[in-house]
Amino acid sequence: QVQLVESGGGLVQAGGSLRLSCAASGLTFSTYAMGWFRQAPGEEREFVAAIPWSANSEYYEDSVKGRFTISRDNAKSTVYLQMNSLKPEDTAVYYCAASSSGISTTLQHMYEYWGQGTQVTVSS
Repeated sequence: QVQLVESGGGLVQAGGSLRLSCAASGLTFSTYAMGWFRQAPGEEREFVAAIPWSANSEYYEDSVKGRFTISRDNAKSTVYLQMNSLKPEDTAVYYCAASSSGISTTLQHMYEYWGQGTQVTVSS
């Protein structure tokens, strides 16, 4: 049974930082591309960042470029999202997802497995 468990969310002031973690089990983590998505209240879920199985590249949504960093530790079957210079508009539930394609993609249907999400709230 595949499980993706996010952690690290919380309440932070604008300009602050958070580090999200997503621990995976039940899959060969090192062969999966991993992505982070988010969903703000009343909005559709959107792509944030992705990293391929090889970790040789990273892909970001424009509004988070230069502020967020995605990384992975295949030995720990964990993907991270370091979020700096947070803004109130970053407030959302953040989800990690796994894609057996192994390549970074923004397309949600390419991700077979999803976590339950972790709330990030940025106050102004």
